[in-house]
Amino acid sequence: MTTQGEPIEVLLVEDDPGDELMTREAFEDNKIRNSLHVARDGQEALDFLYRREPFTDAPTPDLILLDLNLPKYDGRQVLERIKSDPDLSHIPVVVLTTSSAEEDILRSYRLHANAYVTKPVDLDQFIAAVRQIDEFFVTVVRLPRT
Repeated sequence: MTTQGEPIEVLLVEDDPGDELMTREAFEDNKIRNSLHVARDGQEALDFLYRREPFTDAPTPDLILLDLNLPKYDGRQVLERIKSDPDLSHIPVVVLTTSSAEEDILRSYRLHANAYVTKPVDLDQFIAAVRQIDEFFVTVVRLPRT
């Protein structure tokens, strides 16, 4: 288990460079010490998680921030794969997406997402949302360490 406040490994699965930049800025602005790794599509996310080239030295993430609308494999497919794999299913997955469609929310929870957050469009609100996710998963809950 992590000690409260201990830095964690975060995998951001995001194909939008603007949203990736806002997430990086949120980490920097909030002095978040976590390691942020980025996969830019569903295939890269799976390659990272399964340590396939070029991610053979990738750490196992403690938390995954997952967009739903991704090229190659969409976020729903990635989520389903993560939660059906006994070696990965323990990793908390926060769906962080622009979609507020009820069907996406319901399907994500049915696929065992740990949380569903609709991305705020405003930069300050986006930074606040990322800060709240970080605070919750780093200082409030206990995460399994592998």
